Amino acid sequence: MISIRKSSERGHFDHGWLDTYHTFSFADYHNPAHMGFRSLRVINEDRVAPGEGFGKHPHRDMEIITYVLSGELEHRDSLGTGEIIRPGEVQYMAAGNGILHGEFNPSKTEPVHLIQIWILPDRKGAEPRYEQRPFPGISNAGELTLLASKDGSNESIPINQDAKLYAATLKAGQIVKHKIEAGRAAWIQILRGSLDLDGGKLVAGDGAAIENQAGFTLSASGAAEILLFDLK
Repeated sequence: MISIRKSSERGHFDHGWLDTYHTFSFADYHNPAHMGFRSLRVINEDRVAPGEGFGKHPHRDMEIITYVLSGELEHRDSLGTGEIIRPGEVQYMAAGNGILHGEFNPSKTEPVHLIQIWILPDRKGAEPRYEQRPFPGISNAGELTLLASKDGSNESIPINQDAKLYAATLKAGQIVKHKIEAGRAAWIQILRGSLDLDGGKLVAGDGAAIENQAGFTLSASGAAEILLFDLK
């Protein structure tokens, strides 16, 4: 079964310095019908104005992943980490038993466009951890690149949940097939472009939950970029 979450149905706030869309309930956006999907709790699409950002704030017991589409995002946290995240890289932070962090756009002229993901951990009180890695395979059109997983397989970032996060870029006419193991489900988020999901059209900002079926096929009608979550 496929359930589509259209881009226009997401929560949306334009704060001037931050233009943000929430696929699931977050902050001032509350939708009881969309509180998350399995262990996937947050997908926010953010555009942060030049020189602006999120001041230091606390988190705990959450797996936080940041994926930059354009521009740069600077990160600082209470672990002493100071990094800049660029397209083609993935940032991971296990908030664990508590962490302070902040992100801002270091550019004076260009906005930064990013996706922030929260995944519920499989246990509380873990040690906070930060990791950032480049994934050059994302740009290989037509292939799924594993970014994060429980066991860190295929050089992915290990996370505290039985979940797999993939990314892919597709050219027009390219097809990706994904199998879903019994008892698991998938969520697809369209970042750019458009594609067909088992015959149904999805465009940038759309998401789709896939449950109780053995797999699915994605076919790009033009250039497209996606995130795919395989969830227990």
